[in-house]
Amino acid sequence: MELLSLRGNHVYRQPLVDPATQSVLCWNGEAWKIANELVSGNDTEHVFDLFLSSANSNAHQAIGRMAGAVASISGPFAFVFYDAVHARLFYSRDCLGRRSLLQGVDEDGSLKICSLCDGSSSTHFQEVGCEGVYMIDLKAQRGPSVDSTEAYKITILPWSSDPLPKAGHIKNPIPPMNMSVPQEQPPLLGLETPFVQELQSRLHQSLALRIKNVPEPPGYIQGQSAKIAVLFSGGLDCSLLARLSHDILPVNEPIDLLNVAFENPRVAAAAVANLKQRNSSSTPPSLPEPTSIYEACPDRITGRSAHAELQRRCPGRTWRFVAIDVPYTETLAHRDSVKRLMRPHNTEMDLSIACALYFASRGQGTISASSYITTARVLLSGLGADELFAGYGRHGVAFARAGFPGLVSEIHLDVSRLGQRNLGRDDRVLSHWGRETRFPYLDEDFVGWVLRAPVWEKCGFGLAVPESEAEAQTLAGVDAEKMALRLVALRLGLGSIAREKKRAIQFGARTAKMEKGKTKGTDALS
Repeated sequence: MELLSLRGNHVYRQPLVDPATQSVLCWNGEAWKIANELVSGNDTEHVFDLFLSSANSNAHQAIGRMAGAVASISGPFAFVFYDAVHARLFYSRDCLGRRSLLQGVDEDGSLKICSLCDGSSSTHFQEVGCEGVYMIDLKAQRGPSVDSTEAYKITILPWSSDPLPKAGHIKNPIPPMNMSVPQEQPPLLGLETPFVQELQSRLHQSLALRIKNVPEPPGYIQGQSAKIAVLFSGGLDCSLLARLSHDILPVNEPIDLLNVAFENPRVAAAAVANLKQRNSSSTPPSLPEPTSIYEACPDRITGRSAHAELQRRCPGRTWRFVAIDVPYTETLAHRDSVKRLMRPHNTEMDLSIACALYFASRGQGTISASSYITTARVLLSGLGADELFAGYGRHGVAFARAGFPGLVSEIHLDVSRLGQRNLGRDDRVLSHWGRETRFPYLDEDFVGWVLRAPVWEKCGFGLAVPESEAEAQTLAGVDAEKMALRLVALRLGLGSIAREKKRAIQFGARTAKMEKGKTKGTDALS
């Protein structure tokens, strides 16, 4: 077993075994807080002590105490805990599913729980759901069977939104969404709107929790080596994380911006055909095309632009733009590895997204034509912002079709599916290179605060028009999607980034539809 230790001053070999009871813990996560108290040192040790304490009671009370223990943990996690005192097995992912955990049953009926599919067996794996904590009472085991639900008596301790959950339920840290709609036209959002100001502060707090006190990577050289890297398309969400990181980290600490672009043979062939057609026509030549197929990728263009804006606004910082160019031959060479990592997911869209994340997290590219591999072991992702702040095009469609009720309903659908957002797949792919990805927009406290706010404070659909020319000029080009986040970007001096359009990663990096243009994202891989 390989461990990536980023907390505390020593490494705990896993699984952890309690010598007194023989209880066992396998932990993959980051407990940022326990019972709202910041966790210092090694979080695995704290979690093990917490679970052991829960088991130190009678059989009936132990279940309730275990539910309370899990509810007290803030942060991404997946775990398997064997309570040897009561012969029970508990396993779970956090309520947002930010860490990978799979389960499957062998031909002989043996249950397997793991972070990654076991490619050497015929076991059919599936993602462990995010409905709650799974519990198997080993004393009540029924015997071997092909179906895991028949072979083992599995009980789910479900997440509950009740302030005082009933016995055997776990208090969900994510509250119900505010479903209210305005009775009259809401006021326009501005740079000094209280929600926008607090949003900047809350996002800063979430980010600081994830990037402060990161250990020095092997071979660390102060002022040269990076501890933090951003998965960087140049879009609004990741650029905000980069800009706020500047306010948190020492100014002499470089920040790496990992920008991936792919050679897409289908797009390249279309470009060649288009160029031939233009050259054969009588139309006067236009501006020259970019010389590199990688530099022509949409995410490379926006990435370069956002990098330049960060350099202008924060000139004292070393911002390293790592251009990760992936030839088609290299994509093919690694495709089987990517498919293995993303299993049991098996669609064209899964592969397109997973390829982009796989090569981005490898962190191997060039800086000004010189080869470079990032030293950062902590990566930042902007995932979650689109769901929370109405960042998808369909949110605008929903508002145009059904007004605020339609918009609220569409956002609620996204928020309710956050736990099924394929974060387990992403975790398996991103962690392959020995790096950990952190999601500041998916911090429980941050998500809860955003969900409690009414929809008209988060996006700009249906708001009043600017009352002054100065206000209109400030907001010119600022889209309604994720308007509150765009205003935070404006407050931080990122005018161009605040006006950047949303683009899906598989299209921005050009991993989608590499061979055939008519494939659907939902098509199963052959």
